[in-house]
Amino acid sequence: MFIKICGITNEDDALLAVALGADAVGFVFAPSSRQMAATKVFDITRRLPPEILTVGVFRDEHPSRVVEIVQRSGVKAAQLHGHETPDDVATVAKNVHRVIKAVTAGSVDARRADLFAADMIMIDAVAPGAGQVFDWNLLSEVPPVNRLILAGGLTADNVAAGIRAAQPWGVDVSSGVEAIAGRKDPVQMKRFIDAVRAVPEAPERQHETNGDKGPYDWSDE
Repeated sequence: MFIKICGITNEDDALLAVALGADAVGFVFAPSSRQMAATKVFDITRRLPPEILTVGVFRDEHPSRVVEIVQRSGVKAAQLHGHETPDDVATVAKNVHRVIKAVTAGSVDARRADLFAADMIMIDAVAPGAGQVFDWNLLSEVPPVNRLILAGGLTADNVAAGIRAAQPWGVDVSSGVEAIAGRKDPVQMKRFIDAVRAVPEAPERQHETNGDKGPYDWSDE
């Protein structure tokens, strides 16, 4: 199971997330209490192991600006967390190694998620990063996609239930492992990662990932 720790604002939290077993760390470039500058993110990304997927989070940013910030910050992936069109996503995908398109559960974009030229599709609550859990029954509206990432109010206490409900390819957490906004709680991060790893993977999901080194091996890029 792919695990992304988002909302990283400092090197210590990034290194700890990696040490605890996270596969990806995310940095927010959209307006937020966790918003980061590209130069500061570059100082962090260059110190992380090459196999870790580093992700820049954007919201309704022009595709050319997304590509520029990705290059300046040294992240390997762009997460588009706004109202980007399929054409916007395709434009970014031509210039960035990996693209995650985040959609809101119950939205039109969620119901047409398979139209986005993204490597991964993230299903989130209405207010990303706010710790809100959406109605997991809404996942039935999402068409089949190759790599589904579950987000939205996940914590160590509910992530196992979320995985059983969604059968996702990966999970994403931000506020659910924080001490305060922008600062991670080491205990909660460990509890969350341990809880994810403890969930038996469904046989069909094992079949998907066994033949795909993609979830964890990004170093060839």
